[in-house]
Amino acid sequence: MLIPFVAMLLSIAILPLIPKVGEWWEDNLNKLLVSIMLGIPVVTFMWRNQMGMELVDQIVYDYVPFILLLMALFVTTGGICIRGDLKATPVTNTTILAIGWVLASFMGTTGAAMLLIRLLLQTISQRKYKVHTVLFFIAVVANCGGLLSPLGDPPLFLLFQKGAGFTWWMQNMIGEWALTGALLLSIYFVVDTFLYGREPIAKLKQDDKHQRKLQFSGLSNLGWLACIILSTMFINATYIPAMGAEDAPFYVRLLREWVFMLIIAGSWFTTPHQVRKDNRYTWTPIMEVACVFLGIFITMTPALMFLSQMKDTIMTVLSEPWQYVYTTGLLSSFLDNAPTAMVFNSMAPSGAIEGLAEDVYLQAISMGAVFFGSLTYIGNGPNFMVKSIAEQEGFSMPSFFAYMYKFSLVVLLPVYIIVQLIFI
Repeated sequence: MLIPFVAMLLSIAILPLIPKVGEWWEDNLNKLLVSIMLGIPVVTFMWRNQMGMELVDQIVYDYVPFILLLMALFVTTGGICIRGDLKATPVTNTTILAIGWVLASFMGTTGAAMLLIRLLLQTISQRKYKVHTVLFFIAVVANCGGLLSPLGDPPLFLLFQKGAGFTWWMQNMIGEWALTGALLLSIYFVVDTFLYGREPIAKLKQDDKHQRKLQFSGLSNLGWLACIILSTMFINATYIPAMGAEDAPFYVRLLREWVFMLIIAGSWFTTPHQVRKDNRYTWTPIMEVACVFLGIFITMTPALMFLSQMKDTIMTVLSEPWQYVYTTGLLSSFLDNAPTAMVFNSMAPSGAIEGLAEDVYLQAISMGAVFFGSLTYIGNGPNFMVKSIAEQEGFSMPSFFAYMYKFSLVVLLPVYIIVQLIFI
């Protein structure tokens, strides 16, 4: 039953590279078709072996909240239009990345990424060497920046639900967050400075010619964004115990998701159509994430169950905190990082709070889940969304494997190893 999951990953990695098949794959309906076809044997097997409820829980209580949170952030931030075309110097580009890095922990990696990606793409559009900027944006804004609060990334929110304090990551992991940000932003600045020096004169003149001051519209969506943040913080079992009751009906357990749907509708109908038109807003990126991750969530269910069943064996092998960084990180790169973090949290030595690992293990799991999600396009939902928006704007993004061997394994992984050696 692991074969459909492997086939799903290979489909994402290989199909776009095959002539003609790649064009077929670009249609989101075809992505959905592949997800359904690979999900059918998993659903059939699990249902026949009395494991159907595990699959239902995975879809209803993991996939639905996952996609609705992403959609709420996508719709609200997609309704905030930051128009302008800044001079695409290394200082300007690095500043945009740094702002996204800080915002990611407080409005989520998806919110920060969707708020800034269009401004960044417009700013660098006249540059010849520009794809590297999008890759660093995926790492810095769509992943690593979200380490300081439960709002930053879904695995941290689930650990918050387990009993970790809201400020625990701010108090215990600001060093890892700051060093990783400093290293990645410094590397990017050096790389972009080198490439900026190689830009054709004609491109630089074109960049100067197209400069426009920043203009903001759709700012009412900041209120809807605040509603998402407050809903994430307070509509949960900690503040509403009925949501966590074992016999709670699904519509009570998914109370926060109902609110997300109201926020989506509110943002959509209160934002002037012209604002989204100016923002070149389309549903394509979020629909791509929904179709692809449906297949991932279904087919990865047996993999997560296998990890849970192997808990005792795995615990005999994993004894040091640093091992949890890489095991959680490796699986978070290919599985959804939220359930992966929960599985390894249950395997680690217990801490003072029931259901939570010891602090040093919690640090290791958090670092692995959040940082390593940037090693592949499927490691975190915003990665796919940024890639899709960039491709819509005419950027030639690297393939699944090229992203890894040209960027994440040679740039990101060494940084993460350095941070791990210093802190964990």
